Amino acid sequence: MHKNIQVALSLRFVLDFLPRTSHPRFFRLRDMSKTTDLKASAVSKKGIDPNLYPTARRDETVEDNFHGSKIKDVYRWLEDPDSTETQQFVKSQNDISRPFLENCNEWKKINSKLTKLWNYAKYGCPMRYGSYYYYFMNTGLQNQSVMYQQTSLNGDSKEFLDPNKLSDDGTIALAQKSFSDDGSYMAYGLSESGSDWIKILIRNTETGKDLNEILNKVKFSEISWTKDNKGFFYCRYSEQDGKTDGSETKQNENQKLYYHRLGESQDKDTLVVEFPDEPSWRIQSVVSDCGLYLILAIVKDCRDNIVYYADLEPGKEINSKLNIKKIVEKFEADYDYVTNEGSKVYFRTNKLAPNYQVIIIDFEKPEESNWKTLIAEHKTDVLDWVRCVDEDKLLVCYIRDVKTVLQANCLRTGKLLRVFDLDIGTIVGTSGEKKYSEIFYNFSSFLSPGCIYQYDFKTPEIMPKVFREIKLNLEGFCRENYIVEQIFYKSKDGTKIPMFIIRMKRDTIEPRPCLLYGYGGFNISMLPCFGLTGLMFIDTFDGVLAYPNLRGGGEYGEKWHNDGRLFNKQNVFDDFQASAEYLIDNNYTSKDRLVIQGGSNGGLLVGTCINQRPDLFGAAVAQVGVMDMLRFHKFTIGHAWCSDYGNPSEKDHFENLYKFSPLHNVHTPGSNEKEYPSTLILTADHDDRVSPLHSFKFTAALQEAVRNSKFQNNPLLLRVYTKAGHGAGKPTSKKIEEATDILTFMSKSLNVDKINLNSEQ
Repeated sequence: MHKNIQVALSLRFVLDFLPRTSHPRFFRLRDMSKTTDLKASAVSKKGIDPNLYPTARRDETVEDNFHGSKIKDVYRWLEDPDSTETQQFVKSQNDISRPFLENCNEWKKINSKLTKLWNYAKYGCPMRYGSYYYYFMNTGLQNQSVMYQQTSLNGDSKEFLDPNKLSDDGTIALAQKSFSDDGSYMAYGLSESGSDWIKILIRNTETGKDLNEILNKVKFSEISWTKDNKGFFYCRYSEQDGKTDGSETKQNENQKLYYHRLGESQDKDTLVVEFPDEPSWRIQSVVSDCGLYLILAIVKDCRDNIVYYADLEPGKEINSKLNIKKIVEKFEADYDYVTNEGSKVYFRTNKLAPNYQVIIIDFEKPEESNWKTLIAEHKTDVLDWVRCVDEDKLLVCYIRDVKTVLQANCLRTGKLLRVFDLDIGTIVGTSGEKKYSEIFYNFSSFLSPGCIYQYDFKTPEIMPKVFREIKLNLEGFCRENYIVEQIFYKSKDGTKIPMFIIRMKRDTIEPRPCLLYGYGGFNISMLPCFGLTGLMFIDTFDGVLAYPNLRGGGEYGEKWHNDGRLFNKQNVFDDFQASAEYLIDNNYTSKDRLVIQGGSNGGLLVGTCINQRPDLFGAAVAQVGVMDMLRFHKFTIGHAWCSDYGNPSEKDHFENLYKFSPLHNVHTPGSNEKEYPSTLILTADHDDRVSPLHSFKFTAALQEAVRNSKFQNNPLLLRVYTKAGHGAGKPTSKKIEEATDILTFMSKSLNVDKINLNSEQ
């Protein structure tokens, strides 16, 4: 429930760099107020003359004292997104990066090919609510997927909600949805320009019309209906001053839980739960399946939660604060509500079970000594998620050596009932309710965009059947032409790390352009899933894709996570660097053909690794990364990341963070081996998850450090997108634009001996 404030971006893919004889025009900002055209001859064939970078003002007066260590923060002024100086800095950076990327034949050809490959129909699992089925579909190039409604699975579909009609550029996205128990209403959240802020609207499912009320200042909130269908619980930051559009940096505090009644304006909503003495707490609420409890998972970081509940009395109006009772008092484990049978409430938890288990807590006898284990922790497999279906079944998903295992267990005994046959891949979508016997699940892999299966527990003798297969619009595409292999390599300390490698079949292995993508954090597992641009990477450059499952993730449970967080964070960087060495040593690629990429926490990974091992990579792409490890906790929701990174306000954590903080470990290349790889830093103006200030300050520091180095010719570029956020809800047009930028950058940054830019596969 609480991983929604730091998530891995969808896998994005890139390309390689062959020196070109022609270059776009470049601009250098002389005094942060005007630009000067520069001739193409001022740019070297390999990269960019460091003297061409904008000169960002250094304010030597800004200094912080961290436990006796005085640290200058000369680019503190870049933390103000609204200042004229910051906006001019962004413009000057885009005036370099955009022409470099866009003013070339590669960009146009890559964009054309990518657009054609992207144009295939995409579907989500059918979902049953009340009298209707619903599903999402994108015809191919629609900016946002459209929600359709059916009276039966075989009946005609009609458009129910089309976010594309809400904005001309597709930057308003459906962020979440929740149906009333009888299916008569859908409350849904809309996000603008990629921000985490949403506004909640309510739609009548019979008429397809919205009610008059709109709920604002909502963020990191569930929408949970009471069983009488009269209203729902939601959270908002009602005391947030100033802008709340995603471009602000203000820290999010004092979230409160409200109850909204249908037909009333937001100002009449009832405040039901607040914790004024704990401004950093966030409240995740869910009404129990029986409707008699409101269960609250309280989180303050990105791991561990405590549990409260309140009794809900049928027929009684909710017009005052609820009397909440504490069930779990210590922040020491995760507790995810699954379902309940009377007062016996089922949770997925890692309490005393690093690989997670299912337990039962009786709310009438909540003492820990009375807790019972229904499904015990598996020795090796990680229990990824659980949901209750068909009254008394649990749909259980495990991760086994970074592959999905799906099974059904008995709710009352925990006994295994059946295992669903799956290939190597991931369940990327599922639907099913306790009140219905029917389930759907969408299975995807590196080479398959998805296959939706249907299964009915009322007819257990009938095997799951293919309901809908998502097919690429690619002539000649054949999965048999590719190889997907999982290898295990040794990291610096001898730990074996799994890695998937995807490539074309060939008789011999020889160095090829290689994209190495990593994350490694927040207990998030990087499972095998489909990425269209990954196939384009392979096809266009005869390339190799590599995905190491770094420590810090959740692939092997909480121990794997702990081995890559706090004082063990360096293990993540070592794992990533060891994966690059493995690929080079085993002839999959070479340094001049190797590009690394990561987003969010993975952007931190890339930023740190190009500081620590610039000799190892030919190119790097860091997307929306956390780059200032001494101040990340001061902006938006950054304080929640202390659970993974540590708190700079504590001396031991400061000393650890300072060792690898990308911003504070930038160096001036003193030799060819210390030259930074070609680097593209990407961020967006409405990213209120990881504020763009991280990328601004890191870029300014990098460019200043190399300005007078005769050993730095590789480009160090910043691209800032407008009306975009951290990644969620990004319209297709912007996804294709960003992917084209990345692929073009790679085509100009790596040693590529073959480029296939034909629009046909």
